[in-house]
Amino acid sequence: MLADLREAGVGTVSLLVVPDHHHKAPIGRDAGFLEWLRAREREGHEIVLHGFYHRRESGGGLAKSLITEHYTAGEGEFYDLDYEEARRRLARGRDMLAGFELKGFIAPAWLLGSDAERAVRDEGFAYTTRLGGVLDLRSSARTDSQSLVYSVRSAWRRSCSLLWNSWLNARLCGNPLVRLGLHPPDWRHGKIKAHALRLTRENASMRCVIRYRDWVAV
Repeated sequence: MLADLREAGVGTVSLLVVPDHHHKAPIGRDAGFLEWLRAREREGHEIVLHGFYHRRESGGGLAKSLITEHYTAGEGEFYDLDYEEARRRLARGRDMLAGFELKGFIAPAWLLGSDAERAVRDEGFAYTTRLGGVLDLRSSARTDSQSLVYSVRSAWRRSCSLLWNSWLNARLCGNPLVRLGLHPPDWRHGKIKAHALRLTRENASMRCVIRYRDWVAV
């Protein structure tokens, strides 16, 4: 993915890292992956803490279930965590990524509850993002910019993603900031990959390519 993006005009990105994906992959046990991340940081890529487990425990009523289980396939980890548990996971995430320059935290599926947001701020992170924009946690300044992002779990979602992102990209042409969120499974689908790279080339040819930390100047 990084090689393809480089060819499309994007040399550095913000890489979102999950410390223990679904309770099955603690990164501290994978020295090779950690060294890979360090090499990417040396190349100029930004390392961003992205949740801790990337998995929310089920429960909490119908409304929360619809959002966290069906809309995000159970990935909304920080949607309704209380302050103490959110801060505990943030601190553990920092410890597991010790040595990296972590400036930002982005919640899985961009679902960050108010208590969890307060914990992110108190842990000293400079910024977070949601689907609709970027929030500077130091000044509370918000930049509105809905992220281009693909849903690939089914054929109808992939088809809708292609149409939606084409429309959204055109709508954002006059916006100061355009964001493109990509996930590894996107590259398993040829049409999604081709579409994402086309949008990447178009935007990179007209805009300055930056990382999140560059946008908030940290």
